[in-house]
Amino acid sequence: MAAPVPPVQAVVFDFSNTLFQMIDLETWLRRVGAACDRLAVLDRPGAVAEISDQLRAAFRLPSVVAAQQGRDLSSAQHRRAMWGWWEQVDFLRGAEEAAYRELTAPDAWVPYPDTEPVLRALRGRGLRVGIVSDFAWDLRIHLAHHGMDALIDTCVISYEQGREKPDPELFLKACAGLGVDPRAALMVGDNPVRDGGATACGLRTYILPAEHRTGERGLADVLRLVS
Repeated sequence: MAAPVPPVQAVVFDFSNTLFQMIDLETWLRRVGAACDRLAVLDRPGAVAEISDQLRAAFRLPSVVAAQQGRDLSSAQHRRAMWGWWEQVDFLRGAEEAAYRELTAPDAWVPYPDTEPVLRALRGRGLRVGIVSDFAWDLRIHLAHHGMDALIDTCVISYEQGREKPDPELFLKACAGLGVDPRAALMVGDNPVRDGGATACGLRTYILPAEHRTGERGLADVLRLVS
């Protein structure tokens, strides 16, 4: 007979579009424009919408789609994938270095309004907290910038491991870092395939809607799941 399912002792979160999101497109474009003396282009009526349309169209090109495969396995692969995408966009062509610098700046990623309160509440209940993320640089800089690095006990990041979700080794490594049995951990993310892969190694999993949010992410539900 299988052992009883233990209570949740740790929560493992995805990072991008679960705890944090990138700054809005116009803010990012204006930072790139300021760095490359292209701000005047953005002041033209409809310019941001036009660039947004070009970005979406370029992201569907077969060569760009192919370059995205495995992009979070290393910083070099991610950089090549972004370059291949951005060089298809008039405003970003020739500004790729500045664009990448602004993408990875410490303040380029911001927490959802409910991220910090939920993380603090989990810590207040004595639960361990970790992150498993497909990310191509050290996301800890974003946590530190917002004063939230002390709220996370362990980070397992794809580019450091040479693996991407749903590889079970990533989830198992996080549980080991948290000192908990995988069956005593809850995975929270927004991708049923990648984050849902945690179920293969015993974690319970909660999937948030994969949608753009400008307000709270709905993380309060996690507190109810572990109560």
